[in-house]
Amino acid sequence: MNETQIQLDNITRTYQVGEEKVHALDNVNLRIEAGDYLSIMGPSGSGKSTLLNVIGLLDRPDTGNYFLNDTAVTSLTEEQQAKIRQQTIGFIFQSFHLVPRLTAAENIELPMLLAGIAPTERKQRVEKVLHNTGLSDRANHRPDQLSGGQRQRVAIARATIMQPQILLADEPTGNLDRKSGEEIIEVLETLNTQGISLLIVTHDPELGRRASREIKMIDGKIQSELHNKQSP
Repeated sequence: MNETQIQLDNITRTYQVGEEKVHALDNVNLRIEAGDYLSIMGPSGSGKSTLLNVIGLLDRPDTGNYFLNDTAVTSLTEEQQAKIRQQTIGFIFQSFHLVPRLTAAENIELPMLLAGIAPTERKQRVEKVLHNTGLSDRANHRPDQLSGGQRQRVAIARATIMQPQILLADEPTGNLDRKSGEEIIEVLETLNTQGISLLIVTHDPELGRRASREIKMIDGKIQSELHNKQSP
C-alpha cells in the first residue's frame, strides 16, 4: 500500500453570500494515497471545486487540518504554501487559462520561467512534453490557432512541466466534444499510470466511473465513496 499523500481532517469552509452563510465544505475527512485516481462528483454547489481548491492550496479552510506528504500545510504562510504548490501540484481547468499572446511552447514554458529554471533545461523539457502530448507541430501556434482539444493538451503540458506529484483537474472535458474529451482523459490516465495522483471534478457519470475511487458530494459533505475494481 502506498503512503498517505493527502489527509484532510474535519475540514470546513464557509462563505458569506449576502445575509446567508454557505457551508461549501462541512466537516470533510478524506485520505488519498500516492498514485490514487479519484473522481469527485455531485450537483452544482455541492463543494466539489472548493474541495479541489483547498487540496490545491488555492483556498484555506476555516477549521480542520490538512496534511500534504506529512506536512501540516494549513498552518503555513502564503509564501510557504505557494512554494509547495509550485513544486507538488499541477492544475487543469475547464477554460484552459492559457495566455493568449504566448505560443503553445511559451505557455508550457511559463511555470519554469517563473521558477528560475535555466533556459537550456526549459527548452529540453518543453520539447519533450510537446512530443509526448502530440503537439510538436503546434509549438509556435497561439491558443486562438488551436482546437479545444489541442488547447487542453497545452494546459496539461503546462500543468505537468514542473513534474508535480498531484494533478487536479476541474471539469477538464467540459468545453470539449466527446472525441477530444476522451483523448484528454486518456492523456491524464497515462500520467496517472506513471505515478501522478489524479483528482478529477466532473459532472459526467461515465467519466466518474473510470476512476478507481468515486467521491460523491452533497451540501459540502462527502455523501458516499465507491471503490471501482478497475480503472482503464
